[in-house]
Amino acid sequence: MTGSTAGRALPHAAAGTALALVLLGALCLGTPVLSPHRLPAVLASPETAEYVILWELRLPRLLLGLIAGASLGCVGLLLQEALRNPLAVPDLLGVSSGAALAVAVAVVFVPVLPLAVLPPLALAGGLAGGGLTLLTARWGRSPAHVLLIGAAVSSALQAGVLTVMAMADQLQLELLYRYLLGSLIARTWDDVTATAPWLLLSVPAVVVCLPLLGVLRLGEDTAGALGLRVRRARVLALATAVVLVAPVVAPCGPVAWVGFLAPHLARWTRPRADARAWLPWSAAWGAVVVLVADLAARLLFVPVEMPLGAWTALVGVLAGVATIRRRPAW
Repeated sequence: MTGSTAGRALPHAAAGTALALVLLGALCLGTPVLSPHRLPAVLASPETAEYVILWELRLPRLLLGLIAGASLGCVGLLLQEALRNPLAVPDLLGVSSGAALAVAVAVVFVPVLPLAVLPPLALAGGLAGGGLTLLTARWGRSPAHVLLIGAAVSSALQAGVLTVMAMADQLQLELLYRYLLGSLIARTWDDVTATAPWLLLSVPAVVVCLPLLGVLRLGEDTAGALGLRVRRARVLALATAVVLVAPVVAPCGPVAWVGFLAPHLARWTRPRADARAWLPWSAAWGAVVVLVADLAARLLFVPVEMPLGAWTALVGVLAGVATIRRRPAW
């Protein structure tokens, strides 16, 4: 194996090892602790309590964390490349704020609704918020304008959330705080099966967007000279991001900073690559960040379980600043 080949293989081996360790940790750690070699035997014994914990609690939580992290990583890369801005994040799409407003209205004004109805309502609210951002983003003449419009829509929806929360009682506030900080607590196979089909539908759109990102990265004038309809391409990328992130926000809540951090880690891993090569890395890093943060949320303060979003924000801020400082220019 030549030196260059070994250099290219090293990041893959390191990432694969890290992901495997995180997956094993998510399945084995907790109460009770399960040895990795016992996992097949536990899955083959459906009458035991360990089977219920592994199959009904830890495995769907792990899969939903993988899906959420990978989706947020892809969305972050799509936005940063399409808007040519390293600070673009999914929160500026209005999806998280729209989902939060739908959940807040349902919890406060229709308290008789069962909790199982909240994820579909959050999905509808997220799509409505993302659609509003897409509708207004067509007026943006530059990536900076689009970012400002997205920030304005998100701020308006967040103001609605705060207004509704001012009318909530203590129990409703606790439920809303847990959702708004992002959480994988008590997620089931129903959440996994409701989220996965949306992501499969968005894969063709992501494939279509990838070549456009490389042209958009050259700048609007150059992209226009090459025949690309810049605004239409940018709106297509934003629409794909909305379809990817809304099904994740519905069951998990707004999980902060993953969409910002994962693309930067992907570029740090493959500094001379392009968007096509960065996309799987960004998805993988997003999954690792979410699963590591969820492990910390679940285990560090037992028996109290902390919100997932608090840990992703803590890790994201520190690692994001460190990563950006290592990059001399965008």
